[in-house]
Amino acid sequence: MLNVMEPVTHLMTGAVLSRAGFNRKAAYATLAMTLAAEAPDLDTLWSIKGPVAVFQHHRGWTHTFLGLPIEAAIVVGVVWLLHRWRIKRNPAKTTAAPVRWWLLFCFSLIALLSHLLLDWTNNYGLRPFFPFNPRWYAGSFVFIFEPVIFALLLIALIAPPLFGLVSSEVGVRKAKFHGRGWAIAALVGIVAFWGWRIVERQDAIQIAQAQNYGAPVTRVFASPHMVNPFRWSVIVETPDFYQLATVDTLDDTVATSKESDIFYKPPTTLATLVAKRSWLGQVYLDWSSFPLVTQTYTSNEGFATVTFRDLRFMYDASFLTGREDPPLSGKVILNTDRRVVRMEMDGRVQH
Repeated sequence: MLNVMEPVTHLMTGAVLSRAGFNRKAAYATLAMTLAAEAPDLDTLWSIKGPVAVFQHHRGWTHTFLGLPIEAAIVVGVVWLLHRWRIKRNPAKTTAAPVRWWLLFCFSLIALLSHLLLDWTNNYGLRPFFPFNPRWYAGSFVFIFEPVIFALLLIALIAPPLFGLVSSEVGVRKAKFHGRGWAIAALVGIVAFWGWRIVERQDAIQIAQAQNYGAPVTRVFASPHMVNPFRWSVIVETPDFYQLATVDTLDDTVATSKESDIFYKPPTTLATLVAKRSWLGQVYLDWSSFPLVTQTYTSNEGFATVTFRDLRFMYDASFLTGREDPPLSGKVILNTDRRVVRMEMDGRVQH
């Protein structure tokens, strides 16, 4: 299921944040911040309950401001247990920085916030104020996996040891803490890259909005492509249909096909109405910004299949075949009595 920011990026973000200076203030800062930076995605363990269950609970309370202090306490508890085990094995063992549990808790909160921030940048979104505010928020300016960000973080982590190895060969004394400059440079580079993409996304929306679609435009949404900040897939909504298009902000062009890029808003049938009230339907419509709910098939026995798709993911990009097999799609199968007999998410059956 394409619904999480790539986990290695989260882990590396925690490690780079620590190297930016936090590791000098408290022992185990790098370990705690690396663990905390990925901790919210433990909600994917809901997958053992089935695809609809994990879809409902992913980016749930572990991705909220209310849940962060609990997660930080758990992370610090794990590190404390590791510390006790380490001291028991070797009481004389010391740490490069002092052991400060309260600081470690605060640093873990910062790493947890980095997870929410990274998840907000893509177009899946999250609900940070849940349960007080159930609204989904999504920046939608960075692809689910961004090689530029990945490369900046990787360089920040591997460059200091490599240069340290060179320095040791020429007799330079090894520093207790190293890599702070590289870490800060990587973080600044990521923020600058985000700013660039935000500007280009707004430009793409304005370019798409200025086109003539033969109907009044009610809403425009832009989804990012990997690496290239000038290429955007847009959804233009009118009262009767959705128009998909690809915008290039470098030369201000809009590429679209009237035959394959127009999706008329489907009528509500008895089957789609029942499907929308199903478990999958309610969860899907709560999350989706551009739902396309269609009765796609009726068998000879009278069984109806209702498909749930989100137009935000119906475009072709790296790791994303949106037109042929859009990710984050669901199906509800109804029998002749219009009762739900099966639910699927991304081809996985909910038992």
